[in-house]
Order: sequence, then C-alpha cells, then structure tokens
Amino acid sequence: MARLTAPVAATRTAVRRALAGVPRDGLVLVACSGGADSLALAAAAGHVAPRLGLRAGLVSVDHGLQPGSAERADEVAAWAGKAGLAPGLAVPVTVAGRPGGPEAAAREARYEALVAAARSVQAAAVLLGHTREDQAETVLLALARGAGPRGIAGMPAMREIHGMPFLRPFLDVPRAQTRQACAELGLTPWEDPQNSDPAFSRSRVRAALGLLADLLGPGTVTNLARTAKLVAQDTSALDELAVSAWQASVFGPLGWGAAEQERSETDQAGGLYVPALRELPDALRTRVLRRFALSLGCPPGALASRHIDALDALVTDWHGQKAVALPGGHHVIRHSNRLLPAPRPTPASPQPPNP
Repeated sequence: MARLTAPVAATRTAVRRALAGVPRDGLVLVACSGGADSLALAAAAGHVAPRLGLRAGLVSVDHGLQPGSAERADEVAAWAGKAGLAPGLAVPVTVAGRPGGPEAAAREARYEALVAAARSVQAAAVLLGHTREDQAETVLLALARGAGPRGIAGMPAMREIHGMPFLRPFLDVPRAQTRQACAELGLTPWEDPQNSDPAFSRSRVRAALGLLADLLGPGTVTNLARTAKLVAQDTSALDELAVSAWQASVFGPLGWGAAEQERSETDQAGGLYVPALRELPDALRTRVLRRFALSLGCPPGALASRHIDALDALVTDWHGQKAVALPGGHHVIRHSNRLLPAPRPTPASPQPPNP
C-alpha cells in the first residue's frame, strides 16, 4: 500500500472536516475549473465523501471568456466520471451584459450557475477550492479598498447563497500543497492565464502579496489569513449583538437606557426608533442600519459604506436632511423619532387621448 503523502493527507483532512455537518447520503458538488486548487479538492472529495456515507459530484462552469473554454469544461466533467465523481456537469454561462467590471460579472454568473446546478441535482452543498493564499489576497484587497471588518474578515468557511451552502475546505491549506497533491496523484492542472494578467485586480494583488512575502517574511500569508479568522470571530459576535439591538429598536422593550421611557405608542408603529439607535455603540448602530436597509430589499452587493453613513447621519447628525437614497430604488426618511421607508411614488395612470 502506497504511503499517504503530507499534501494529499492535508487536502483530505480539510475536506473531511468541512463535510462533517453534511447529512448522510447527501450529494456534494465540487466547483472545478481544472486548476490545481479545485482539482485537488475534487480528488480529495472523491476519496473522502464515500467514506463518510456521502456522494461527490463535480460542476465545471464555462464562462466563455477564453478560446477553448467550452472544451476544457467538458474535459473536466468527463474526468469527473473517470475519477468516480457523479454527476459530472459542464455548465455554460453568459458574462457579457452584466453590471460591474469583468471580474464581478464573471463571479455573479458563476455563482448563479453553481446554485442552479446544485439545485438541479438536489445537492446538499457546493465545495469551493479557495486556499490560504486566496484568503490572504482577499484581506489585502479589502485593506486597499478601505473596507471595514466585514471585508477584512475575508471569505467564510461556510456561506449560504440563495439557500445553498457553499463550503471552503482549503482556507487553511497552502496553495503549494494543492499543487503537490495534484503532482503526487498524477493530475495535470490547467494554468489559467488570467491568474497572471495584470488587467485583473486579483492578479495584481497576487503579485503584491508575493512581494510582501519577500519583504516581510514567509509568514505574511499565514498572518493575513489568521487576521481574517480573528476579525471574522469578532464580526460574528458583533452581528449577534446587533440582532438584539435590531429587535429592541423595532419592537421593544428597548432596554438601552432612558430612551425606553420616552417611547410612545405611535413610535411603535414601525421603522427604527432613533433615541434607541443613538444610544448604541457605533459598531452596533451601523449593523442595525445595514440590517434595516437589507430588510427593505436593498441588494447586499450594492449596499456600500456611504449608504450606511448617510443613514447614520439621520440618527447622529440630524438637521432636516432629505430622504437617503439606497440601492434598489429604496429611500429612507426620518419622521419625528423614527427612521421609515419612504413610500415609492405611484406611477401616473395613462390619460385617454383627447377625442
């Protein structure tokens, strides 16, 4: 029996931990481009899933952005069958015409396709091959963009998108180990030329991360990834506290000090109670305001810090300003001691033509 090497063992251990909560006999789909990270993930899932009483399949998304992309997706799906992963799906998507830059448009199209594919085969979860380096790059990009804790927290190990769980088993696995695992398993990864194309922000960040590691030491990547984990823990705790603050600001009793005594029956009619918000620490108040905006139907990806800052000004710097415009065509006004959604204008009825 061949000795299990450290890189292969690391990938399998990471997958085993990630799949611990998946119901027995459930199907997990590996999102696989054919690159080293996702190929190593697919191989590990194909080995681990049956030993946990699970099934593993694969889906390869063809973005249609490079010559031969359709053939490559088909080849990856065909390899899945040979490797014991079923089903093996190749899914084309259309990126052109979507809002945002090319990277954002491709990402949106990819996740839509992954959710649809997972639902079509009744998968319990989708596995993504992001590594420790991907996490460090995410943190560095968030810092460069001036993101808050939610951005610096990086990518979560588990996230639901439209009700479908997405798992990232490799966030603590170095990229070098996925390459070594592929080599030791006799797998030949596809090298995406866009990974080194400076036209893409992620490629530039990858180059910058390599330079930082040269300047600051080999522990830079690990430390950035650890920062994401620590900030994510703090962010999660604050989010839980914000849920209680949200409920108090909407429903009461408030429990946040003397402001509760000032609340009248009319203040309980809806919206958020401003005196209660004003007494909250900044970190909780801005989270409550973000939750409020999302509850109105604002698209999460379009909701930026400037929108939350404008809502916060209605609470902490009120001087009679007009309604705050939010993504998705929503508006919020301050009326007396409440923040309320502004009613949408009713379209004028078409007038009959004059006789």
